[in-house]
Amino acid sequence: MKHWKKMVAPIVVALVVVLYYVGIAVLFMTVSGIPAVVQVLMVIIPLILAAVMIGVLISRIKEIQGGEEDDLSQY
Repeated sequence: MKHWKKMVAPIVVALVVVLYYVGIAVLFMTVSGIPAVVQVLMVIIPLILAAVMIGVLISRIKEIQGGEEDDLSQY
């Protein structure tokens, strides 16, 4: 784990964003008075975004472990 310090920021940011999306999904689950289809969409979309964020985090961790700390070096 020699790259641990470089992985802290992406992990913290991903954790905050995932908690935000999960919080939005929970909030929409508790709202009543809206059609069920709309409520399901308002729960599923944030959960999908949270899953995508986790995928991006995993990809970023693999990049850092592979020695590619700076994405801008590709361009």
